[in-house]
Amino acid sequence: MSIELKQLDTDEILRYMGCPPDQAGADLRNQAQLCGRHICQTARLRWAWRCYDILQEENGVRLSCGLLLPGRDLKAHLEGCVSAVVFCMTLGAAVDVLIRKTQSGDMLQGLALDCAADTAVEQGCDQIELELQAMFPGCSFPFRYSPGYGDLPLTVQGELLSLLDAPRRVGLTASASHILIPRKSVTAILGVSDREIARNKRSCLGCPAQGGCQYRKAGGHCGLL
Repeated sequence: MSIELKQLDTDEILRYMGCPPDQAGADLRNQAQLCGRHICQTARLRWAWRCYDILQEENGVRLSCGLLLPGRDLKAHLEGCVSAVVFCMTLGAAVDVLIRKTQSGDMLQGLALDCAADTAVEQGCDQIELELQAMFPGCSFPFRYSPGYGDLPLTVQGELLSLLDAPRRVGLTASASHILIPRKSVTAILGVSDREIARNKRSCLGCPAQGGCQYRKAGGHCGLL
């Protein structure tokens, strides 16, 4: 299933740049729009997914393939779910190259491109969620949950990528410090429940790991943005 990024939300790009959209001047808004178009033209969005039954255990949630996803937060988050979809997505290496090259000559434009890429990751994940939810009619879904959020450690990145055969299928790997490469990429877990469940609002401010987030330290994100 192909996901295309045709147009990015300029207001979101401006928010990630630290500028309230209603306070952005014409020049800054035009730059955000232009960088959004550049990211759409450069990105080669690829993604992969697999679905597993899940079992709640004392120390976390175990996938039917045998992998334990540790942590109290994810366990509580998936309460009431009978299965979980593991997925990954990347904008591709060309986006990282474009941002690095631009930042070396024009920091403001480089910032706008970086923020446009973050917007693209978010919009891409939103589209993927809709595709996945359509495969489970009548089911309910909590928000997607990524390593690095709450107490789910980044150390599971490599195992999730292995489950998805991500290096071969989409060209996505993880560094020795568990940061995704290419940088504008995400791994995520989407719970699936056969009954109605509460869908809490996702946010960095609500994340227990917010104060020491390894994604933020590395200039990346876990997909919640």
